[in-house]
Amino acid sequence: MQRKAYVPGLAALLVALVPGCTAGTGTDGSATDSKAGGAKSSAAPPGKYRTLLEPCRSVERSTLKDLLPGAAELPEEQQQNVYRGAAAVTYDTDRRVGCSWKADAPDASHHLTLDFERVVSYDGAVSDEDRAQEVFAKKQAAASLPVAVDPRGEKGQESTAPAQSTAPATPPTTPSTPTTPSTPTGTGTPSGTGTPDGLAPRVLERLGDAAFLDDVLTGAGAGSTAQRRTVSVVFRTSNVIVTIVYAEQAAVTTEVPDSKELQEKAQGLARGLVEQFTD
Repeated sequence: MQRKAYVPGLAALLVALVPGCTAGTGTDGSATDSKAGGAKSSAAPPGKYRTLLEPCRSVERSTLKDLLPGAAELPEEQQQNVYRGAAAVTYDTDRRVGCSWKADAPDASHHLTLDFERVVSYDGAVSDEDRAQEVFAKKQAAASLPVAVDPRGEKGQESTAPAQSTAPATPPTTPSTPTTPSTPTGTGTPSGTGTPDGLAPRVLERLGDAAFLDDVLTGAGAGSTAQRRTVSVVFRTSNVIVTIVYAEQAAVTTEVPDSKELQEKAQGLARGLVEQFTD
């Protein structure tokens, strides 16, 4: 019987054509991992913050005493209730949390609200930080402050240079309830009773990545002739937006809450919160 010749080169070729046996591919999935890694490298980076501070514990008691002077006159147990604050009702504490405090004094009542929002982008081409900047810019425009558009057309860019506002002015409103804290809107201009020069609503420098201040003087409402001043400081640090609303309502109808004092206290609180987020 004639023996058939065995051709090593042909056998090698057949092996190479069998699916799953190509060079560089093995059971360890190295080829798949490499592809996935390439996809991840092209996606926008996630935000710096994955969690939020606990708002009711983020303000020191000494600061609360300064912001809520009426609480110091209360019995100890009532003081504790005031300084403890009331947590806002939210449905995803990884994304949004808030807290509010209120204290009455013979000459005025004070109300403080904090709102922490962690912005997440669901667009793989847009980073969480860029999406947060878009949200922040809308809040700034709602306060009738000019929002500058980056000349290069890049998303999430803002400048303090004067520019046309991206939204029309909205009428003044009072702060929202503790369950839905938000930034009160205003005219963005000094009130008729005189927000002093240099204290009008404005963009703030050196506070987080971007910040602005709003100052609105309104009537107390419900038939009252008392004056209520609401100062809001909103800042962004990476993908988190923090809103501070600090309001004072005078007990005497002829008294007007002082802009400078409220603004200084609200900005001081904002600087302390920025430090906590960056720690």
